[in-house]
Amino acid sequence: MTRNHPQPSRRTVLGGAVAALAVAAGTGTAQAAPGSGWPTEFPLPDGWLPEGITIGSRPYAYMGSRADGAIYRTDLRTGKGGVLHEGAAGLASIGLKLDRDGLLYVAGGAGGTARIVDARTGELLTTYQLTRDAAPFINDVVLHEDRVWFTDSRAAALHGVPRGRRGEVRALPLTGEWVQAPTGTNSANGLVATPDGRGLIVVNAGQLYTVDLKTGHATKVTLKGATDVAGGDGLVRLGRTLDVVQNRLNKITVWDLDRKATTATLTRTITDPRFDVPTTAARYGDRLYLVNARFTSPQTPQTTFNAVAVSL
Repeated sequence: MTRNHPQPSRRTVLGGAVAALAVAAGTGTAQAAPGSGWPTEFPLPDGWLPEGITIGSRPYAYMGSRADGAIYRTDLRTGKGGVLHEGAAGLASIGLKLDRDGLLYVAGGAGGTARIVDARTGELLTTYQLTRDAAPFINDVVLHEDRVWFTDSRAAALHGVPRGRRGEVRALPLTGEWVQAPTGTNSANGLVATPDGRGLIVVNAGQLYTVDLKTGHATKVTLKGATDVAGGDGLVRLGRTLDVVQNRLNKITVWDLDRKATTATLTRTITDPRFDVPTTAARYGDRLYLVNARFTSPQTPQTTFNAVAVSL
């Protein structure tokens, strides 16, 4: 794995400015409850091809583009937004997460990369080449302790990027009960930390798995109330409540986890007529915000896209 530095090192760029970044990027204070007049639908540029969304502690959503890797920022209070980070041909921004120091970690899809973007300025700070596989798909991302973990939907491995310090990328092969999908189809997708913080929960081909971050051993989570989470994409966890976005089924299933996340019990299902193949979600207050990828519609420069919010 290699690490490229198109810009000065993180410490050089951010030195003395972490507090400013936190305020500007929405990481300085705890989340407030959305106001009753806040919009629940947000337009994105035509042809945006959204996939991922992340929200920090302040009311700004960041949404990536599969078309060219650009990142769009929207004010949740007004619904107004603009392009924060310009894209380029051959790039993609799939899953993304905003850290408390104002850094955006972005999954690079078929490029096999992870990028770090300054959420205040939109500047690209660092690019990690996570894999040299011929056909990777770096899909989603989670912040956990001293690393940022990425899924590769085309390989039985996770990739850990150093968080907030220099270091090497760690490749973690997945073993145990993990079942990799056939070549050319997607396996690992969304991921979150387990409630006890000792591992990760990863959705893979309609099932949930816990992954030991020391060994890579994966254990299937026992589902109660449904046999699978078909179309499972983005995951959101708060305490022992796990929300699973089931994209082409246009629904979110809500699960109650036991302490070690060995069992998940279905408690309810959220649907909305505005869902049009939602892929990932981010929580702000008592709302979930989702991007509609519209995979069943033409994916052209003229196709319209949006994000929507639902109450929890």
